[in-house]
Amino acid sequence: MDTYEVYALKYADHPNRPAANNFIGHDEHDGTMPIDYFIWLIKQGSKHWIVDTGFSRQAGESRGRRFLACPGDTLQAMGVDPASITDVIITHMHYDHCGNHHLFGGARFHLQDREIAYATGRCMCFKPMREAYDEEDVVAMVRRVHRGKAVFHDGDEEIAPGLSVHRIGGHTMGLQSLRIHTRKGWLVLASDAAHLYANMEQSRPFPIVYNVADMLEGHQRLYRLASSPDLVIPGHDPLVMQRYPSPSAELEGRVVRLD
Repeated sequence: MDTYEVYALKYADHPNRPAANNFIGHDEHDGTMPIDYFIWLIKQGSKHWIVDTGFSRQAGESRGRRFLACPGDTLQAMGVDPASITDVIITHMHYDHCGNHHLFGGARFHLQDREIAYATGRCMCFKPMREAYDEEDVVAMVRRVHRGKAVFHDGDEEIAPGLSVHRIGGHTMGLQSLRIHTRKGWLVLASDAAHLYANMEQSRPFPIVYNVADMLEGHQRLYRLASSPDLVIPGHDPLVMQRYPSPSAELEGRVVRLD
């Protein structure tokens, strides 16, 4: 079976985030618990897939996030031209996962049927449900659909041999995680099916949620999809940058290799 290289590219963070904002209920530590923001690069030979596209400096700073580096610039530093990307996999359409779409103007965007239905449907009539979506990003995705530049998936589907998407309920109606065959075995990019290792390991769900029960079931499914628990990568945990090595000294602090 084909094997892939997988990289996490950090482009922003939220250093002063209260710990209580990361869990339903309370957190025993009355302090800050930062989160990081990533996009991911999957490589196999000369073929590249981008997973999520992040947000722009303006979009991040308007929400109080610290923008560190344009994902497109980091890709260029890795020898990858964003304009050459043919396939982008959007795990879900929250503002921090589907902005910067202009960087990948020639790509097809893969997403779940239920996610675009959710982002454009009746749930968005309620402010708490739509707060994490950016109106312009949603409209841009609808335009991409009408221009034939979107690919829809319904549940679990294979994108390429050894690379598949899996709808994981909970955070949004149509969030999809990725299962990737690597030299270490099956690696799972959870994205926001689990923001932090603690969400999964302690069964403490993240508070931005469509269905709490589905989120908790989703944590267990992530483990079942992976070859081992340490190959499940959460979507926003700063520990990812500590647990995995940088591919080069020049990319230290910006990129780690997950496989």
